[in-house]
Amino acid sequence: MTMKLLLGLLVLAVAGTSLYHSFKPLPIGIAYEGNLHPLSQPRLLTDRTLHFGGEAPRLDHEIFDETLAMIAQARQFILVDMFLFNSTSAEGRGRPLAEQLTQALIRQREAFPEIDMVVISDPINTLYGGAESVQFRQLEQAGIVVVQTKLTGLRDSNPLWSGIWRVCCQWFGNSSESGWLPNPIGDEKVTLRSYLSLLNFKANHRKVLITDSAGDFRALVSSANPHDGSSYHSNIGLSFGGPAVADLLRSERAVLALSDASTQAVDNALGRISETAPAGDAQIQILTESAIRDAAMETITTAERGDRLDMAMFYLSHREILSALIKASRRGVDVRILLDANHDAFGREKSGVPNRQAAMELTNNGVSVRWCNTRGEQCHSKLLLRQDQDGRARMLLGSANFTRRNLDDLNLESDVLVLADRTHSSISKANIFFEEQWSSGPGSPAVMSLPYQAWADHSQLRYWQYRFMEATGLSTF
Repeated sequence: MTMKLLLGLLVLAVAGTSLYHSFKPLPIGIAYEGNLHPLSQPRLLTDRTLHFGGEAPRLDHEIFDETLAMIAQARQFILVDMFLFNSTSAEGRGRPLAEQLTQALIRQREAFPEIDMVVISDPINTLYGGAESVQFRQLEQAGIVVVQTKLTGLRDSNPLWSGIWRVCCQWFGNSSESGWLPNPIGDEKVTLRSYLSLLNFKANHRKVLITDSAGDFRALVSSANPHDGSSYHSNIGLSFGGPAVADLLRSERAVLALSDASTQAVDNALGRISETAPAGDAQIQILTESAIRDAAMETITTAERGDRLDMAMFYLSHREILSALIKASRRGVDVRILLDANHDAFGREKSGVPNRQAAMELTNNGVSVRWCNTRGEQCHSKLLLRQDQDGRARMLLGSANFTRRNLDDLNLESDVLVLADRTHSSISKANIFFEEQWSSGPGSPAVMSLPYQAWADHSQLRYWQYRFMEATGLSTF
């Protein structure tokens, strides 16, 4: 009887823990929705991998060139918040982004010792304390503050496991000195506790850079990670100045507070930043977490017959977003979806879940879908672009995939929403970026996309597998 009682209490504790941490109040500053501000000095940036027949792929990198340039001109403040920040590469190739970013930060610290500098990242880079990060060690030795985000304050995205983990396993901590299991992202052995933490499937997935610039401040929000294995991926980002940078700083202050880290450097920067700017022909808004979902839904649901919706997305699985896209198409909106086929992930072959299943659903309902022509790399952009008949446009881009985990307050995400005329330079370049990939199919010099049939998967088993994974959180997307 005693054993049954103890077992019942344990089950109750796990169930109660799972329920609470799935619905608990959000930390302060999460799901942030900034004000609309004039868009100041924007630069739309793209990273592309071009394939020309049998030739080696050509990399066009704008995002990380801008990243290094912004760091080089900083004198008072640098904040980096990046998800994957490590040098692992499936084939030992690609641009050494992690090392380049690390050395750029160290050089600036040495040149300007009084500079406020904070690096925020996700604990995946140390396998949740089970391995050492060479980059983090070098930064800390140079006197740069490194904050590994404390994810336990976020809601649980995989409650079927996280309730068990919170009750039984989180109390053991972790160590980089006692690893004995293979490292999924590196060479150093890791502990079982790393894998137990990994199964929570939550992350600080942001890709943000903020620096001072010629007496003011500038920011970059993108989909790109400083990760060597990701250097072949296609990505998109926007750098900008003006008062929207202050809103972005406030959203990053929330991550520091969540992680029990000092916010003094951000507070100092907020005290120096100008929050006024002359009105212009375009506006920008900072959005994080579920505020991104709300903006995406508004963009899709308010599109009218004759408007055009273009989406380039690494992961697309969110049920509300998919339903809204299908309804928009039925209203007469021209909807075009460009997806990664979910075939490759750093040298490992994937099953195609969830994009091929989402694509099947879209195609069956009359929505046009094409696949990025990837050859080992990923089509990693996160872009939603709406161009209206009346000449106006809305553009949403940043770190967030359109999945339950990314949009429903489970991961940390950062996006920007731009409202402008279709002729605005940022809108025009985004349109060119999408159009080149959409139109450059077989027969073009650089084959950038393939028709739906190239990766079509009509398996009902995998479709319901995707639906189960999306609903329960038992997934990495």
